[in-house]
Amino acid sequence: MVQVSLQKGAIEAAKDKVIVVNLFEGVAKPGGATGAVDKALGGMISEIISSGDFKGEWGQTYLFRTFGKIPAERVLLLGLGKQKEFTKDRIREAAAKSSNVLKKAKITAYSTIVHGAGIGGFDAQTAGEAFFEGLYLGAYSFDRYKTEKKEENGVPVEKVTVLERDGNKVRILEKSWARAKILAEATNLCRDLVNLPAQEATPTYLASVAQRIAKENKLKITVYSREEMQKLGMGGVLGVAQGSAEPPKFIVLEYGGGRKGEKPICLVGKGITFDSGGLSLKPWDFMVDMKEDMSGAAAVICSIQALARLKVKANVIGIAPCTENLPSARPLKPGDILKTFGGKTIEVLNTDAEGRLVLSDGLGYACSRDPQAIVDIATLTGACMVALGRKATGVMGTDQKLIRKILKASGQTGDQVWQLPLYDELSEQVKSNVADVKNVGGRYGGAITAALLLKKMVGDFPWAHLDIAGPAFTDLAPDGIKKEYQPVGATGVGVRLFVNLVENWNTKG
Repeated sequence: MVQVSLQKGAIEAAKDKVIVVNLFEGVAKPGGATGAVDKALGGMISEIISSGDFKGEWGQTYLFRTFGKIPAERVLLLGLGKQKEFTKDRIREAAAKSSNVLKKAKITAYSTIVHGAGIGGFDAQTAGEAFFEGLYLGAYSFDRYKTEKKEENGVPVEKVTVLERDGNKVRILEKSWARAKILAEATNLCRDLVNLPAQEATPTYLASVAQRIAKENKLKITVYSREEMQKLGMGGVLGVAQGSAEPPKFIVLEYGGGRKGEKPICLVGKGITFDSGGLSLKPWDFMVDMKEDMSGAAAVICSIQALARLKVKANVIGIAPCTENLPSARPLKPGDILKTFGGKTIEVLNTDAEGRLVLSDGLGYACSRDPQAIVDIATLTGACMVALGRKATGVMGTDQKLIRKILKASGQTGDQVWQLPLYDELSEQVKSNVADVKNVGGRYGGAITAALLLKKMVGDFPWAHLDIAGPAFTDLAPDGIKKEYQPVGATGVGVRLFVNLVENWNTKG
């Protein structure tokens, strides 16, 4: 992780080779910290603006030399766009943008101000949290398997010094910094777990990570083995696991930060550590990224780590049913019927619709803990990507108050979440002639029919389902996520969203 330090001081006096300041679009005369740098430079920034070389448009950058007028050799001007369009998420992107630009220039250390904490209109705590999140999330890279570290794409930034001349703001920013680091560490751990190849990130490995988190944070953890799942009647996980030599694991990680006796919030994450489709085999190009199919489980495990480190006042149970989905001599077959933990039976028509099978056990277990609410998260359906694209998470559920909480949290974390309807009429599509339900509901409305199957498993408990098939993983394709703090690969979606949701659980509005 990039080394960050926060100091009281003036940016124009910084001695790093590069300093970073910003400007909103349409501003002719810079103010604040940028104005102070401009004055120290004898109006060089104003001249650059008046010449039209820099307009302050969103994402625009301009790197220029200072010719000895201030200690820094160069200044990076960062465009923040129109002030009325400036958001908390743009603070994250602006922080990451600086590092990305300077990485290409092979600058390993620089000094910067906190974007948005002055003229930007955000209070220091809000701006600071978003800024530090952006720094840490944007600096993430996954290169542990590269034997040669090539520099044609730049050199990673190693050190960032954040300067603020107001001592009162420094004290506020210190708290925001500590919080942002915890959130970023949990998100980046989630990214690591999802980016790891399936040969390493097995169900057993995920269980070991959860056990480490439990030990470090003094949490309760239970990891059910195949034999224990058989005794409990977890037919969904066991059915999918039939085709794999890797033993399945059912992980229950419990954080008790709330009042004694207070009902828990249950978070359930799909943990298919590799999805070949089983006997309903995927084409190779649909299978190549299927190590990401445990993104939901990773998000649940890592959000529990963050909640514990932040000492959030809530009781939360993280549930992660984990297995591989592979064909073998004894695989799950179309036409098989599975009995889940909650007692419901599912007719399997397509072994590539396995996520809803393992989630059925996870949801049934959650119900057994008498929760105040259940939220599940899963890379569940390609249909959700067809409906919403690859950038957005689909949310569905039985409790509109809970869904509003999720939508509000997404607005704070920068996640794009959109509600889809759960029309009762579509339940007909998952009715089975031989079991309670069947695991596929036809071609149309696939994201909704998958959620309607899950709805059968939660009874009367408040419940919401997050389909993250689109935003869990990004690449360089035109429809991929294009945020500055989202490098190619796993995004860690869900971690910061869950933390914000739980922290503000009892907030009105």
